[in-house]
Amino acid sequence: MIQNLRNRLENEKGRYSQILQTHQDTLAKLLELNQILEDVIKAQKIIQEVSAATQEQMAMEISDLVSLALAAVFSDPYEFKVAFVQRRSRTEADLLFARGGEVHSPMFSSGGGPVDVAAFALRISLWSLTKSTRPVIVLDEPFKHLSRDLHGRAAEMLQTLSKELGLQIIMVSHSEDLIEGANKVFYVTIKDGISKVENRFCG
Repeated sequence: MIQNLRNRLENEKGRYSQILQTHQDTLAKLLELNQILEDVIKAQKIIQEVSAATQEQMAMEISDLVSLALAAVFSDPYEFKVAFVQRRSRTEADLLFARGGEVHSPMFSSGGGPVDVAAFALRISLWSLTKSTRPVIVLDEPFKHLSRDLHGRAAEMLQTLSKELGLQIIMVSHSEDLIEGANKVFYVTIKDGISKVENRFCG
């Protein structure tokens, strides 16, 4: 009887030692996980701060370039703004026109001309931010909604951006005012279903 009690006591001591060791291992693991959690929270905060700073920098660069393009063409231009917002757990960018302290949606509050110029400048902004492709932009009637009397100013803007950014612009257009600003012009005519290309001017 006494021997049985001693054996049982020894078994309980062994189980107690096991439980104690498991408890100590669990505490150590918990401390390790808490440290990892703290590190993740710190890293997440850094990523959020860097992301916010990057978004702010991008918004400034895009806004400045598009606003300059609008100012180059229009005498009373809109100011272009980019606002990063959180929707459906992801970051989206709102593209806005501002004038006189009021903010407008470009698609619903302005004519097609400002939208054409802004859309062109946004393409240039995207290219300048990535620089992952060749310095060539191909455009098909980029200013078709722009008033004819502003085509000359648009042509000057194209020349300035092309020179300052080292960017080649290949453009299809029916506008003589835009064509006059080109360094090289090819006229394409179609007769009986056959295209004829003629190099009429090189500047």
